[in-house]
Amino acid sequence: MTHDPRFPVGEFEWPAQITAGDRERYLDRIAATPALLRNAVEGLSDEQLDTPYREGGWTVRQVVHHVPDSHMNSFVRFKLALTEDNPVIKPYDEAAFAELHDSRMPTEPSLKLLEALHDRWLVLLRGLSEEDWKKSFQHPERGPLTLEQNLALYAWHGDHHVAHITSLRSARGW
Repeated sequence: MTHDPRFPVGEFEWPAQITAGDRERYLDRIAATPALLRNAVEGLSDEQLDTPYREGGWTVRQVVHHVPDSHMNSFVRFKLALTEDNPVIKPYDEAAFAELHDSRMPTEPSLKLLEALHDRWLVLLRGLSEEDWKKSFQHPERGPLTLEQNLALYAWHGDHHVAHITSLRSARGW
């Protein structure tokens, strides 16, 4: 079996069923993401930050900026689903976002943004009722997603991108 550098923690698998215990574990993983991402890039030089994590992949710097971009979108999707009946959400072009000028800036503003965003997001998430977790939004490409399914996806998403960086660091001896 070969290691696929695109998916260092494995590809996301939609859980068939999600329990309250699963949700707690997902929440803990989301809570840990900002510190894990900060630790993953700690001490890296600009040259290292501008190194792609794999051939043809984003640079470490682009990955760091991508995580809050993606998580901000998810935060808004949660709020839409909580305040509207199965709203249709707008996807975005992640690759195009990663090419914008702000994806070449220092990483510290995005690390701070992720910390603040997760502080607020977790207050929202930890206050959801059992009924709230079953609310959904309509993703134009994926179809209907419940909030608990989206929670599972974003718990994986943080782990996935942190592992891009830590796997590169390990491979390069950084």
